[in-house]
Amino acid sequence: MIIALCSILITVGVSSEVGMAQIPFLPQLQLQPPSWDIGDSENQIANGWVYLDGRRLFQITASRATIQERLRDINQNIAAISQNYFRSNDDKLNVEVRTRNELPVIYVNDQYLLTVTPEDAKLRQLEPQILAENLQRDIEESLRQGKVERQPEFLINQSKIAVAIAGGMMLMSWGVKRFSRRSKRNFMLKPPPADTRVAKPITTQLSHQQNRHILEVKRRLFQLTQAAIWTGGTLMILSLFPYTRPIEAGIITLLRIPFRLGIVAVGTYVAIRLTYVLIDRFTSAFVRSSALLTPETSARLQLRVSTFSGVSKSITALIFAAVGILVALTALGIDIIPLLAGASLVGVALSLASQSLIKDAINGFLIIVEDQYALGDVITVGDVGGLVENLNLRITQLRDAEGRLITIPNSEIKIVANLSSRWSRADLTVPIAYQADIDQALELIETVGLEMDRDARWDNQIIEPPEVLGIDNFGDRGLIIRVWIKTQPLKQWDVAREFRRRLKVAFDKAGISIPVLQQSVWVNSVNG
Repeated sequence: MIIALCSILITVGVSSEVGMAQIPFLPQLQLQPPSWDIGDSENQIANGWVYLDGRRLFQITASRATIQERLRDINQNIAAISQNYFRSNDDKLNVEVRTRNELPVIYVNDQYLLTVTPEDAKLRQLEPQILAENLQRDIEESLRQGKVERQPEFLINQSKIAVAIAGGMMLMSWGVKRFSRRSKRNFMLKPPPADTRVAKPITTQLSHQQNRHILEVKRRLFQLTQAAIWTGGTLMILSLFPYTRPIEAGIITLLRIPFRLGIVAVGTYVAIRLTYVLIDRFTSAFVRSSALLTPETSARLQLRVSTFSGVSKSITALIFAAVGILVALTALGIDIIPLLAGASLVGVALSLASQSLIKDAINGFLIIVEDQYALGDVITVGDVGGLVENLNLRITQLRDAEGRLITIPNSEIKIVANLSSRWSRADLTVPIAYQADIDQALELIETVGLEMDRDARWDNQIIEPPEVLGIDNFGDRGLIIRVWIKTQPLKQWDVAREFRRRLKVAFDKAGISIPVLQQSVWVNSVNG
């Protein structure tokens, strides 16, 4: 994957560099704005390039107010001169330097091209006459090369090269596609690491998450490689011919900013995904440590690992996204120092105006660190309760028994009851009729509890044998017997349902009735 990413950067980077050196002249579109020295005055000196067949020919300077007009005039002159020369059957080419108003002036076949100014000479750190002679040689060489490139022999040779490049593109694309499929198939067929210890469900889940993130990174990199192959190959083919070279350079120029932003976006995305993999591997190694692999802590650890992993991934994604935005602004040529200074002031203002968010974050951090509850716990907060579906530094989301999603800001959580931390308890009240044999009923309840504890199906869910506390109250329906059953987290309801079912069957066999509410009505007749 690293090799593939490097090939993408090299291919696209080289194409971008070549394109930047071959920006064509378009009469109505200035693809590359001239560059200016520091300063905002219209008299500030600026510079720009003159192009021929999409290649940089020479550089000129002028004031900021007149640079665009001078560039347009010279580019129009070189375009007219080159078209006349290329269309003529005569190979005669006369590039000469004349003098006008004590300044060197360049003519091509008696057609005016430009006047070399002292500012142009200062840019190259040469005398105006020496600069004009250098430009004379460069212009003559470029025009002759341009005419050679339009000859049938040259075009045929370039066409052969284009066909070879197209074939190489198809071959490379096929190879990358085949390698992608093979890599994905081998990766999917690879069995998860064997782990027969208590924490196997946790490490297996983390392993699956790692595989998913790695597959996603590979898939994106393969897609980017395919795009780089076809885009880079197409641009190389366009650069082979003088007629299409301006199109190639124009495409690269127009895509320069999207290309930079795309590289930043892809880099940020890959960094986030790889960070997810590192977090999963770190938590997996943390779980596998011998100090944590005990029956008492494994179940709780699974919930905590999910919570820590989710929160850590959210924080790292936010950090990388912020860094990616700053890098993107830098790639666009924006000075981020004043932006950061302004952002710090805005951050202070927002912190004062968003104190509730800060309280949410602080309280959320304490909830996670102190293990008050985690993802998968069942809690009650005030008058609401349910299964914790989402937990981050700002909010806690619960799903109640009716399926409603309840969102609670962490700063509003003052007192929380966790019904599934480390272990749970089924608290049962069994009504018995006053006429029943209470000793027989107590013995029968204890027997049902012990039999259920010995059952292989329920043995893992019941931590300790059921405890019959005795008669808890004299109720309207009869005697109330209280039973406690200590269970694994979130298993108290399943155990309680099964215990009630078995107890009802046992009571029916023993002839012990469960009383129901009854009402007696006395009717007194009054004799008149």
